[in-house]
Amino acid sequence: MVRTPLTPEERERGERLGRLLREARGGRSMADIAGVAGISAETLRKIETGRAPTPAFFTVAALARALGLSMDELVVRCALMPAA
Repeated sequence: MVRTPLTPEERERGERLGRLLREARGGRSMADIAGVAGISAETLRKIETGRAPTPAFFTVAALARALGLSMDELVVRCALMPAA
């Protein structure tokens, strides 16, 4: 299976998600948050650094729950802003 390359907008959205998750994690360790979310610390690292810019919905939902974020907040803060 060949994966379609991501658009610049998709990569940018993934970077915004990673920054938001990293900020929400604060001083807590990746291992702690990953454990609560039921994912590996390496998966969380890839998401936070933008190397996994399109994580699965259930992964994002589990991370949001582990970090005390609402999915609505994630959508608003990670959605592409319309051009001015």
